[in-house]
Amino acid sequence: MTDIARRFPQNPLLRPADIVPSQPGLEVVCLLNPGVFRYQGKTWLAIRVAERPPQLPDIISFPILQPGRRMLIKDIPANDPDLIATDPRVITYKGSDYLTTLSHLRLLSSTDHIHFQEDPSYPPIFGEGNLETFGIEDVRVAEIDGVYYLTYTAVSENGVGVGLKTTRDWQRYLSHGMIIPPHNKDCAIFEEQVNGCYYAFHRPSSVALGGNYIWLASSPDSIHWGHHTCLIRTRPGYWDSERVGAGAAPIRTAAGWLAIYHGADATHRYCLGAILLDLQDPSKVLARTADPIMEPLESYEINGFFGKVVFTNGHIVDGDELLIYYGAADEYVCAANFSISEILQKLQ
Repeated sequence: MTDIARRFPQNPLLRPADIVPSQPGLEVVCLLNPGVFRYQGKTWLAIRVAERPPQLPDIISFPILQPGRRMLIKDIPANDPDLIATDPRVITYKGSDYLTTLSHLRLLSSTDHIHFQEDPSYPPIFGEGNLETFGIEDVRVAEIDGVYYLTYTAVSENGVGVGLKTTRDWQRYLSHGMIIPPHNKDCAIFEEQVNGCYYAFHRPSSVALGGNYIWLASSPDSIHWGHHTCLIRTRPGYWDSERVGAGAAPIRTAAGWLAIYHGADATHRYCLGAILLDLQDPSKVLARTADPIMEPLESYEINGFFGKVVFTNGHIVDGDELLIYYGAADEYVCAANFSISEILQKLQ
């Protein structure tokens, strides 16, 4: 067994029924991999909440965000010959792609890492503008000198790109727009500068040449990114043969930058692994785990909206302990502890 995660016995910590829909007429279908941060002595989760109208027999209904935060509900007969609905997450109708749910972010806090509650004084974060009409997803949070950087996936009919917001108090936000254009996602900013530059992971995608690989970029200001380098690629015959993508910001260790990443195979089974990068030159990969450090084993990880998935965007570091919050089966929020030294021993 290669899985070294110590799962919380209270898992799942949060289920869709624990979150109130953002407006009447919608239901919360999924809670997905949250961004994680510390603020005012508490542990906080920025959870991706996916909503849709209750589904009627033989009808597929989904929301699209309109100006003024209004929602357009689109209904399509399930037997429409122009409909392709083989994936519970995405459908194609008359040649156009749509998401079956609309996602936004909700902020929940805890004093014990286990029991989380929503505070109404910290409002939800919704998509804005024509580049986020299909919602915002999979936020990563990095804190640098009291400023929190939120990198998230912005989704619309124009494609999937990386958006950025910054805040100091989680009530007022400065929106920086789309900092990396489509098709791109899985962006995580390092929580300190290296040689005077910001660094970030990201994941461009290609349907023809290349693949779903983790890239590294640098920036003078956290907004304009360049010097893109392909960091790690998928590995044929391995658990990460189909796609790889970054988790949260990497962790500084004496051995190098330790980064947790997700990988999937051709069956869409998602696991977690790790890489180690040079402290002074993060484009140098020093080591990588051959086997996953966590894989979907529990029933709540295998069965759900999209099963056989463990996927993380955020963690808390306390000495040698790494507390990872993760999405399970694209439906639940869970937690697990790891030993950083044990992960380092798994690297090759």
